[in-house]
Amino acid sequence: MDPINRKAIIVSAPSGAGKTTIVQRLLHALPYLDFSISACSRPKRDTELHGKDYYFLDIEDFRQRIARDEFVEWQEVYPDNFYGTLKSELDRIWSCGKIPVFDVDVQGGLNLKKYFGDRALSIFIQPPSLEAMFKRLQNRGTETEESLKKRTGKAAFEMTFRDKFDCIIVNDDLETAFDQTLGAVTGFLAGGPAGT
Repeated sequence: MDPINRKAIIVSAPSGAGKTTIVQRLLHALPYLDFSISACSRPKRDTELHGKDYYFLDIEDFRQRIARDEFVEWQEVYPDNFYGTLKSELDRIWSCGKIPVFDVDVQGGLNLKKYFGDRALSIFIQPPSLEAMFKRLQNRGTETEESLKKRTGKAAFEMTFRDKFDCIIVNDDLETAFDQTLGAVTGFLAGGPAGT
């Protein structure tokens, strides 16, 4: 099948809403899905692996790849902090006969939906409240006080875009949120329209 006809699953959310946990469970439940590894220019955390969690690129390399049109989508999330989806990553997944699943921020999700159109199901994972999201981020222990404030402000802004996604899942209870996400994904891949 020509890659232009292939479907994709896009999962987006503000930081701390639980999208990564839901994506990991989707990948475990549906073996025909494959995680699309994003590229980023931020420093690697101790628990992360290059080529598994992200493709960690330095800022200059990232800029050169943008100039060479190697990305499906990219954005500068914070100054000199780039994230994007490499075209080579889609080729890798499609060559294995699988469907890419994207775990991306809200802007990345909107860019991917624009690229794929009706071939993608875009899901917005919404935290039950900004306060709950703040506590989740705080409990991770990976954020400074300054980065927490920055992420919370960004999350409030990102929530204003939720209606641009095919479906919104409120992650108040992880089991319920996962079941709703799984139902939306399997329905879409079985031929249903996005958002059912």
